[in-house]
Amino acid sequence: MTLNWFKFASPATFYPLAGRLTRPFWILTGVLLVIGLYWGFFQTPDQLGGNNAQKEYYRIIFIHVPAAWMSMWLYIVMVFWAAIGLVFNTRLSFMMANAVAPTGAVFTFLALWTGAFWGRPSWGTYWDWDPRLTSELVLFFMYVGYIALHSAIDDIRRADRASALLAIVGLVMVPVIYWSINCPDPTQCAALHQRSGLGKIDGHILFSMLTMTLAFWMYAFATGFMRLRSIILTREAEASWVQELVSREQPR
Repeated sequence: MTLNWFKFASPATFYPLAGRLTRPFWILTGVLLVIGLYWGFFQTPDQLGGNNAQKEYYRIIFIHVPAAWMSMWLYIVMVFWAAIGLVFNTRLSFMMANAVAPTGAVFTFLALWTGAFWGRPSWGTYWDWDPRLTSELVLFFMYVGYIALHSAIDDIRRADRASALLAIVGLVMVPVIYWSINCPDPTQCAALHQRSGLGKIDGHILFSMLTMTLAFWMYAFATGFMRLRSIILTREAEASWVQELVSREQPR
């Protein structure tokens, strides 16, 4: 028995599938969040680092780091679906990109917000205009710009194409963020934000961060599918299958 994946390219076919997947993703989100937060608060060292050790406040990394990772990955996912929509002119692809954008913006804001709270006790300031922090802020503006541009154009097809082009242009910020944090020559990229890397992290800390990252992925799927179903109903409101669905759900 072979599964025809192309049939799910239709909004009418994908709508019920998204509905069936939403609940399991919410359950996984809750379970993984509990495990990740418990491990981060109760199974990790009291301090992080050596000579200039960070005390209990370092635990904000269990939110900050996964949120920062998600901000970049979800932008790539958004651009992927937007590009698929431009190339193949598929309605569902544009809807996918539109559904991912708000969640990506939330994670980017969360990364900036938690980073500011972490920065105050660590560096003595909430913010510093260096490339590593500023590039993440620009990424947040790209998310907001994508959402705003799509909302500002009444013609849905034009809005899809225009916002997709903006998203593709903004993709340059993802490698900028990565290389600003992992600068090949740190002496030429002096900044408050430390370099990233998983090699020297305590195993318990790494487990908590990866679990929280997986929880955020499950959250992204859950919210994305919920938002996608709403978008499908709005855009396909005149379709016969939507009208039949609405008539079935109306109280008799």
